[in-house]
Formats: sequence, structure tokens, C-alpha cells
Amino acid sequence: MIDRDLPLKQTISENIKRLMKERGWTQLKTSEVSGISKSTLSDYINCKTLINPGNVEKLAKAFNVKKSDIDPSFNMESTGDLKRKSAALKFTKLPIVGAISCGDGILAYQEIEGYEDVPSSWLNGGEYFFLRAKGDSMIGARIMDGDLLLIRQQDDVENGEIAAVLIEGDAVLKRVYKTNGTVILQSENPKYPPIVLQKNNMKDIRIIGKLKKVVLNF
Repeated sequence: MIDRDLPLKQTISENIKRLMKERGWTQLKTSEVSGISKSTLSDYINCKTLINPGNVEKLAKAFNVKKSDIDPSFNMESTGDLKRKSAALKFTKLPIVGAISCGDGILAYQEIEGYEDVPSSWLNGGEYFFLRAKGDSMIGARIMDGDLLLIRQQDDVENGEIAAVLIEGDAVLKRVYKTNGTVILQSENPKYPPIVLQKNNMKDIRIIGKLKKVVLNF
């Protein structure tokens, strides 16, 4: 299981060790001055547990520093900031879609290979899903085969944006250009020619979403 608190634990550990070194304190001395048990302090230093606010305050008083010098989360200066931080720590499960069908104008996910947790702060209204990048047609945009692509479901994008496009039942990624009644689906690799279509002749081709983020490559 991924420990989402690990980066924060590591930062807090480094801060505690730095402050101890600056003062020439051992763990035992720090425990005695702060009133935090040696085993609990050891857990913080070894990133086993996330420090609680009460012990942040105890260490800050012991070292005579600000609480944010121990735990950077305390840099939040307002209730609004704290709410945004809390929202950023919430996660949503999204499907990784292997195939998509479109009947009567309604998209249906098929061959779902699994689900991926994403921070809710990445999602700003609408419906989202993941696609797996295929091939090398978008390498010029640093999108590689196997990359996980966060897609916001929508049936149109702005000129020049990268979209997930359903072409004869296959979902692919293309940069979309629109001009004078023409739609151009452009790859980001010169060995693939552009697909040029008339807007009124896109029966087997449909924009199904906008690329929001390239997440990771397995």
C-alpha cells in the first residue's frame, strides 16, 4: 500500500534531526525537554508515524522555533488554506479504460483494466477516466507508450488542444485543429500524417475527452 504521508513524514524527520544537530541534543535529551517519549520521537525520526499537532507544539516549544519549522503543514495561514489542503488530500477512484463504445451518443466504458486513485484536487467538475497511451504517435508531446492519461469527458476541445478521439471504435490521442469547416487530427510524430476531415463528415470519428494530465508510466 502506498504511504501518501511519507513525503511529509520525511520532511518532518529531517527537520527534527536538523534541529537536534544544531543544538547538540540526543534523542534522549530531546525527549526529556519536549516531554515526548523516546519511542514516539524515534517513530517520527524513522518516518513510522505522522506527528500529531500536540507534539508539533511540544517540539516547537522545546526547540524555540515556529511549528512550521517542524511540520510545514503549519504554514497554512487561514481556514481557507486548511480546507484546500484537506481537499488536496482526498482521493477519487477512476477507471482505467481499455476500450470505449459509443451507442446513441452515449459513451460506455469497456475492458476496464483496473482503477487508479487520484487527488480530488485534480478534478474540476465533469466526468473523468484514464486511458493507456498506445504506440509512439504522441512522443513529441512527451506521451509515451503505456503512459496513463487522465481524460475529462467532453465532446469538443479548443483549437490546438490534445484530445481523446474515438476512431472506428479505437480511442487514440490527437492534437485537434479546426479551421473553415475542417477538423485536423494531428499526431506529435512526423512519421504519422494528419487526419483531415470535414466537420459534417465525422460519422465514425468523435472527440470524447480532453487530456488533462499524463500521470505515470508503468
